[in-house]
Amino acid sequence: MNSLQGKRALLTGASGGIGKAVLQLLLVSGAEVVVTGRDEAVLSQLISEAPGRVYPFATDLNDEKNRQALYAFCLQVGGIDILINNAGISQFSAHAEQDFSALITTNLLSPMQLTQLFMPMLKQRDGTVINIGSTFGSIGYAGFSGYCASKFGLRGYTEALQRELADSKVRVLYLAPRATRTAINTPQVDALNRALGQGVDSPEQVAKALIDQLISGRKRRYLGSAENIFVRLNALLPGLVDKALGSKLQRIKQYFKPTSAKNSVGV
Repeated sequence: MNSLQGKRALLTGASGGIGKAVLQLLLVSGAEVVVTGRDEAVLSQLISEAPGRVYPFATDLNDEKNRQALYAFCLQVGGIDILINNAGISQFSAHAEQDFSALITTNLLSPMQLTQLFMPMLKQRDGTVINIGSTFGSIGYAGFSGYCASKFGLRGYTEALQRELADSKVRVLYLAPRATRTAINTPQVDALNRALGQGVDSPEQVAKALIDQLISGRKRRYLGSAENIFVRLNALLPGLVDKALGSKLQRIKQYFKPTSAKNSVGV
């Protein structure tokens, strides 16, 4: 894909930090965008500030009827060429306190089902799917057991779909951001990142990487040089990563909060 000019994208989780930044760059690149999110007022504010053609559709994508209604809406506006599965939630807490059902449904099942629903349309238009994963889709991390499980699943799903559609013109891409400065992180997570000196990107940096990947067609991209090394090391020599993260375990647990599992925020 040499250009996004004239393309129409469906962007989920458009009201989050990464979503807002992606929307701006899509529009600057000449694309039209169907945006979804759960808060109609937030979406209305978002499109009032957008420099281009934006079609809002407020809904909860975890419901099958809502996904079908979104599909019908996209047909009305002329269909889509690009599906950006960006919506998600995160929880940082002890394993016993996590809401696994919410994490798996929002971060894994809904993107899979939405992709399945739109695939016939994308095949007709030689379209693109890009799934927004995470470094934690390749590295298990204490306090993020449910989130890691959902993102590991999304990475596996993306890889399998890439290989299944290798004989078609549909492109299936995977972008794995590292920690990003958005509301999906609780104050405890922000404090932990500072304490451990972990790199944190801005939403704009992630958005630029996404647009570059859409144009280049690169199948997989992991943000952050140190994170790239850890991902590869974890795949080849997981015992070394066990030791590295194990040495930080007690420090990580200091940031666990009993109520943190109830404070997840969508992106």
